[in-house]
Amino acid sequence: MTREQVLTLIREHLADELQLEDPATITENTHFREDLSADSLDLYTLVQELEDSYGVKMSDEEAARIHTVRQAIDFVLANEPA
Repeated sequence: MTREQVLTLIREHLADELQLEDPATITENTHFREDLSADSLDLYTLVQELEDSYGVKMSDEEAARIHTVRQAIDFVLANEPA
C-alpha cells in the first residue's frame, strides 16, 4: 500500500463519518479533534476501518497517541503485515 492510498481511505472515511462536503480539505497535517471536531467514537470507527482494510492492529494506547492524519498514516505503513 502507498501513503496516498491510506490518505484516500482516511479522507473518505472521515468525510462520510463527519459529513464533510470536500474530503480534499483533509491533509496529512489535519488534527482529528482540533480541526475536524472528531470525537472518540469517530476515531474508534477510523481505527476499525484501518485495521479491517490494512490488517494492522492498533491497541487503545497506540490509538490514543495518534492525533493527526500523518500519524495515522505513519502507523499503518510501519505496521502493515509482511
